[in-house]
Amino acid sequence: MRIHKNSLVQVATAILTSAGAEADRAHAVAEHLVIANLKGHDSHGVGMVPNYVGAMVNGLINPQSDVKLTRDNGAVLTFDGDLGFGRIVGMQAMDKGIERAKSHGICCVALGSAAHLGRIGAFAEHCAEAGLISTHYVNVVGHDPMVVAYGGRDRRFITNPFCCAVPRADGNHVVLDMATTTVAAGKVRVAYMKGEPVPKHSLVDKNGVETTDASVIFSKDGGGAMQPFGLHKGYGLMVMCELLGGALGGHFTMQPGNQRSGATLNNMLSIILDPAAVGDLATYDAEVSAMIDYIYASEPADGVDKVMIPGDPERQSTRTRNAEGIEIDDNSWQDIMQAADRAGLDAAQITALLD
Repeated sequence: MRIHKNSLVQVATAILTSAGAEADRAHAVAEHLVIANLKGHDSHGVGMVPNYVGAMVNGLINPQSDVKLTRDNGAVLTFDGDLGFGRIVGMQAMDKGIERAKSHGICCVALGSAAHLGRIGAFAEHCAEAGLISTHYVNVVGHDPMVVAYGGRDRRFITNPFCCAVPRADGNHVVLDMATTTVAAGKVRVAYMKGEPVPKHSLVDKNGVETTDASVIFSKDGGGAMQPFGLHKGYGLMVMCELLGGALGGHFTMQPGNQRSGATLNNMLSIILDPAAVGDLATYDAEVSAMIDYIYASEPADGVDKVMIPGDPERQSTRTRNAEGIEIDDNSWQDIMQAADRAGLDAAQITALLD
């Protein structure tokens, strides 16, 4: 079924509010999820609502928490997310980092113990809108590992996102936002819900044999694992996200000495830089534009419509889904309706929000 973005925001807001979140916070989180759908990142879209409701019911998300500053060293700020909604505490931390980067030229922001941050590109875009470059190293903790180490057979990591954004005056920011696995865990979940295969070189089964069957991750007896992208290169970046985002940013990694509550938690180390503090801004902007124009002028390979830069696929998806609506598969919608019921809303109340 295809649903307009505004209706999806209303549905997600209603469910999260009924589950115990304040209305304005629920709306901000709902918008965060739906924007992920618009940008083509369904893995971080409204399909996460059931996970959020379950975490709230089990006390693994503190829906009213604000970010807490625990250390201020000028250009370095350390925050505790206090299990608050990732969208809320993450943006609060970014706002403080943006303010400090504009006064110091640079700011390093360490955020620990945030509930699921969602699409990391949202935080990078927020910095870019302020005219700032940002790089984000994220680890994922709280539940059992899902990803093998390169050269290994058993699970050691989750999906550890990396993100970097370069602002542009025209608003078409360059945003690289990716899991360090071949595909994000949420995309594997979406494929499992739809009964579709995942791309090659994404998964291994319980015997370490490559497979495209998403059930090896999400079925009860799956026993499989995800793989880092790009062999040793993606794996190396995954390790750096674990150490920088986890050990440094949140003092919490996937090593087994740390408690696993079953929740999806994130730690994030962000470096926010004002390009004007480095050199002449006009020269920098001109060089960025000239290089991007040079990239766009590349002759497309067979089967490719046009060469794109990071951020272009998301802009293209947003245009399409704004016009056509957002496709929600039947299994995901069933899960959302079950989450609504768990939060105390009946089917008629949800249906009324779709009209």
